[in-house]
Formats: sequence, C-alpha cells, structure tokens
Amino acid sequence: MTTFSHYRGRFAPTPSGPLHFGSLVAALGSYLDARAVGGQWLVRIEDIDPPRCPPGTDTTILRQLEAFGLHWDGPIVWQSARSDAYQAALERLRQQGLSYPCSCSRKQWQTHPIYPGWCRDGLREPGKPIAWRLRTDLGQRPIIWPDRLLGAQRFDPADLGDVVLKRKDGLWAYQLAVVVDDADQHISDIVRGVDLLDNTPWQMQLQGALGYPVPRYLHLPLVMSPDGQKLSKQNLAPALASEPVAIARQLFQAIETLDQAPPVELKGAAPAEQLAWAVAHWRVERIAPARERPAPDAYQEER
Repeated sequence: MTTFSHYRGRFAPTPSGPLHFGSLVAALGSYLDARAVGGQWLVRIEDIDPPRCPPGTDTTILRQLEAFGLHWDGPIVWQSARSDAYQAALERLRQQGLSYPCSCSRKQWQTHPIYPGWCRDGLREPGKPIAWRLRTDLGQRPIIWPDRLLGAQRFDPADLGDVVLKRKDGLWAYQLAVVVDDADQHISDIVRGVDLLDNTPWQMQLQGALGYPVPRYLHLPLVMSPDGQKLSKQNLAPALASEPVAIARQLFQAIETLDQAPPVELKGAAPAEQLAWAVAHWRVERIAPARERPAPDAYQEER
C-alpha cells in the first residue's frame, strides 16, 4: 500500500439528481475523515453519462453541500472534460494487452453469471459496435487490501468478470474514469459506501497496471429506506432539506448515523458548530461495520 505524505480525500457525486440523506452520510464521512487530520477535501462531479445528468443538477448539489457547511478545497473537476486523460489510460492498457474490444451484448451472455470473455482473443462479431473491457485474468490477482472499517479484504477480479471501461456508445465507464481521476488528483484516502466494496478490486487492478499509487479505502454502511432499499436517486429518495432548521436536524442525524454520538445539546446548532464538534471527535473505530442502516424516522416523517 502506497504511503502518501498528505491526506487528500474527495466526494464524487453523479449529478443525476439532488443529494439525499444517504448522499449526505457519504459526503459527511469523507469530509470528517479528511478534516480530522487537517487534510484536504475535494469535490469531483462524475458526469460522464450525460443522459443521466439533467442540466443544472451539478449546481444544485454544490449548493446543497454549502448549505450543510461542507466546503471543499481547490477547483471542482468535471469528468465530462476529462476524455483525453481516459483515452490515454485506455491506450496504455491496450498496449499491455489488458484491454480489448468486445462486440457482445448483455442479452447474449445473460445466462452466465459474469461476462465469459468471448472476445478476449478477437471480436466474435466484427463490424458491430464495440465496448472496451478490462482483461481481469491477466492483471494482478488476487487483490488484497485492509479496509479501514471492514478489515482484510480479498477478491479475485477474474471472479467478478471483465468490466467495461468504455461503452459501445462511446461514453466512459465509471471504473476507468474514477481511477484516472483519483490518481491525477493525488487522492490518498477514499471514503464511500459499502455498495462500492466489490468495485475496489477492479480499481486496484487498474491502479497496478497503470502504475498509480493505491489509496487507502474506508467503506461506510449504507442508509436504507423503510422498504429495505438503499436510499438512492433511482429509488426516488427525497432531496435534502433546504430550510435552516431542517438542515441542522438532518446534519445531526447524519453524524448520529455515522455512530459518532453527538451530544444532544448539539441538536439544532448551526452546521458550522456541529461540524466543528464532529471534526474534533471523529473516530472511525466508533462506526459499527454493519452493511446497512435504516434512515432516521424523523427524516422520513419530514419528507
């Protein structure tokens, strides 16, 4: 594991809709982890899928972060402006024989648990649109790392399948873009939801192939709705509050959800006061490593 001289964390939302309570918990966890050690906290807008990103949503997200007192360092990076960097990384992987074009459709391999690698040695159907995939059987295996909350993790990327790096429609896939951006922004620590835990082996395999440093990882429990679904934009999770009283209440609930046990007298305090306390008292070891958490009842009632 690479040692970084300075802590640099990031929050990287997809602007497919406004932030919700689950987003707030993820943003807050990454913010507190950085600020507690005097580190930097960056914001990156992951807008590589324009059809999913309504115009103006990125501005809404930035205003929400500011309303909750989550102020970032340095300029914001938009992934939509980073295509040349992703293409250069894909070319490096191609030269190493670690990426390959694939003409297969999901319908063709839907009876298989993962993509079977049919195009590894040449296109099955030349002339059809192609995606680019990572050849996981040739890269670093297995992938082992110490998650800061969940402990030792071990995955074989080949068991997860040859993930897409560039889609058939020419859009960049998350796995390659996030690895290139984290390296270019010198991110030392990644704090995010546990739903991305099994993405980490692909990303670490890419980091190794591209000669990038490997950040430390901390995967936080997910926030769940009453029906057992992950709070998400796809599941129509309500947007964060916009009024000062409700903002203070939700921020306090987010600190509680991260098991930081804020004092009851902090409830209702302005975001700056709550965050100052949370930064001073942030302890990763307090977080119970359960995979999911229910959304606070009060949050549900308010929305």
